[in-house]
Amino acid sequence: MPARKLYFEAVRVGDELPALAKAPVDRVQLSRYAGASGDYNPVHVDELYAKSVGMPSVYAPGMLIMGMLGQLISDWARGGQLRRYGVRFIKMVWPGDTVVCKGRVSDRHGSGGRYFVEIDLWAENQRGELLMKGQSVIQLFYSMEDENRQRSGQAPIVIEVPRESILTPPTGGHPEGGEVAEETGAKKAPSNTKKSAKTATAPTPSPVSAAKKIKK
Repeated sequence: MPARKLYFEAVRVGDELPALAKAPVDRVQLSRYAGASGDYNPVHVDELYAKSVGMPSVYAPGMLIMGMLGQLISDWARGGQLRRYGVRFIKMVWPGDTVVCKGRVSDRHGSGGRYFVEIDLWAENQRGELLMKGQSVIQLFYSMEDENRQRSGQAPIVIEVPRESILTPPTGGHPEGGEVAEETGAKKAPSNTKKSAKTATAPTPSPVSAAKKIKK
């Protein structure tokens, strides 16, 4: 049976993505992520060092949580293309925390045979505290017929779809502070620290499947 695909005609503003609850973060996962990503910042893997700089323990890199949100997108938007993905780091994630990733369609629009869905994303811990928020833009075929036409070399189905934005963010506002990062393909943004804010930007097209390459 072929994998389920998502088409633009089936998406509505306000649709919620199925929540993705990850297993509690532990130190083994942090060590594995350090090895897989090449990010050996000792505040994420060395308990004694983390305490020496004033932290209660090691904590998770922000990019690890960004990867979890990326999995939420890729699991939902199968058959689409990830056009943009950016997040803001709000709160640190400590060993023992459970990360729950959520999303909601905030806009849909199409012009000239190209159709886009915009998604508000956020992650919470087991106490319901906001850890991260972000947005992504997904390009979809309008329908199965549209996909078949384009894959056979024919012109796409053209339907003009005006924007249908949700004006109120799903988390009830824009929390202050935090770092900003955007998914970059080959470039990796540095892990989050307590006080600094860093950015990485590359809004180039990439398949949604590429989001799965973000390290879990």
